[in-house]
Amino acid sequence: MSGRLQRGRLPLLAAAVVAAALIVPVQASAAGPLISQNRPVTASSSENAAFGAAAAVDGDLGTRWSSAFSDPQWIQIDLGSSARVDQVVLAWESASARAYTLSISADGTSWQELRRTTTGPGGTETLPVAGTGRYVRLDLTQRATQWGYSLWEFQVFGTRDGGTGGETLLSYGKTGAASTFQDDANCGGCTPAKAFDRDPATRWATSATNGWVDPGWISVDLGATAQISKVVLQWDPAFATAYRIEVSDNNSSWREIYSTTAGRGFKETLTVSGTGRYVRVYGTARSNGYGYSLWEFQVYGTGGAPITPPPLPPNPSFPGRLVWSDEFNAPAGTGPDASKWQPEIGPGVNNELQYYTNNNNARHDGNGNLVLQARREVTPGSACPVDPVSGSGTCQYTSARLNTYGKFTFTYGRVEARIKVSSTQGLWPAFWMLGADFFDQRRPWPYTGEIDIMEHVGKEPNRVYSTLHAPQYFGAGGYGSPLDLGAPASSAFRTFAVEWDSSHMTFSVDGNRFFTVDRNVLETTRGPWVYDHPFFIIINNAVGGDWPGPPGAGTQLPQDMVLDYVRVYQ
Repeated sequence: MSGRLQRGRLPLLAAAVVAAALIVPVQASAAGPLISQNRPVTASSSENAAFGAAAAVDGDLGTRWSSAFSDPQWIQIDLGSSARVDQVVLAWESASARAYTLSISADGTSWQELRRTTTGPGGTETLPVAGTGRYVRLDLTQRATQWGYSLWEFQVFGTRDGGTGGETLLSYGKTGAASTFQDDANCGGCTPAKAFDRDPATRWATSATNGWVDPGWISVDLGATAQISKVVLQWDPAFATAYRIEVSDNNSSWREIYSTTAGRGFKETLTVSGTGRYVRVYGTARSNGYGYSLWEFQVYGTGGAPITPPPLPPNPSFPGRLVWSDEFNAPAGTGPDASKWQPEIGPGVNNELQYYTNNNNARHDGNGNLVLQARREVTPGSACPVDPVSGSGTCQYTSARLNTYGKFTFTYGRVEARIKVSSTQGLWPAFWMLGADFFDQRRPWPYTGEIDIMEHVGKEPNRVYSTLHAPQYFGAGGYGSPLDLGAPASSAFRTFAVEWDSSHMTFSVDGNRFFTVDRNVLETTRGPWVYDHPFFIIINNAVGGDWPGPPGAGTQLPQDMVLDYVRVYQ
């Protein structure tokens, strides 16, 4: 068991008797019928294959789900369609939860809290609740024993909605077709399927050779006849100013259920009504000289043959519980903690002029800080953009860049660092995050997403910036905001933070919340939100680059970026 403790097991018959004693056989009279049995269920972990999440919804009182022996954990049920939930029964094994939150969601992203406790009694808990949604989730944050969490049954009672209240995403993972599609250096593999994968960083586009014409179309096969109530289109800049939404029973004869000649691009959420197995977007006028392109084409309704998409991560509470940190309390002269940070070695990007060393420029100072030092120091055999001070193409500066990839990645939370920035002409210190798919999938930037919690350029001594980058807004066109501190950024330690969940990000400096990104506003005005997946942390002290410009006659080196701590809460 890899050195882990192993609990004693009750014989199966005895376990069944105990479980039967725990379950309340008849729900309260106000509750609806049991609607969770044998529904799809996912969990943060399972102790081993014998104790999978499905055992908590199988109606078998002799089987159970058991988690890994750590906090936090979660288990989530997909009811298959929207329902009015009025009662939840938790039948715990002895390894119960002292603290947990019970929530419900329509889409697996935005959650309504139904019940929260820090004094869970264990045994069988019969919880009267009131909420409407498709997904029911139990977030477990404090164990009652040294073991994990273990449920004989996780039962949800209520009444499934009728009409549009029960609408479900019907198009996820379905087969698509299109008038043409693009597959070249500018948009590789931009097939119809990319519009149905719930990945906002992949897209369908019409062919650059024969598809930049009118009309152009994309359709989806829902697998069976459906009542369609909503269509969501997340457009690339190549959008339709005039188009129709059509349905068909046979993929041949089409009926119009929506049309417009005033399409505005970005994200359009359309309330529609129609019945059919196939749904099509039929574009008749393009926004520009290119073709048509959609990041997402989502169809909602009832019926069809929906595929349940993977659940999204749970939203955190703020300020949350500390889950990772580095307090930089190592002895003076020691390098970064190798269990938390890896150095990035070599020349930088963005026309930066430094050579990042293997921790030669990253050292603890013995006073609870990590120092990233930028200095004039030639790296023989290296190649950088020409340094205007020396006129050399050999890297004339060294510095440090560290990241947590392979050590720590996460989705959502409060991320903060207390930093005293470096500041002189040509310096560019930053505290930021990059999508882990940059390495996991070799996905190119900016499709990975980038979250810049703090950037400072020495030519603007009083300012810091917080910015988001994604496929439709990046570089100088990133979505962000500056903050004028009213004093030099380098004059004191300051706490830079972001609070990040599935619907917003709020950036702050020393508690001053100066910039909030609302997901809906972003998607309807700038482009896709690409931040619902794991990210890793980066800290670096760059020299030169497109934004700050190169060092000059007034540049003072060496320059230290000093970090007191980095912390993540969830």
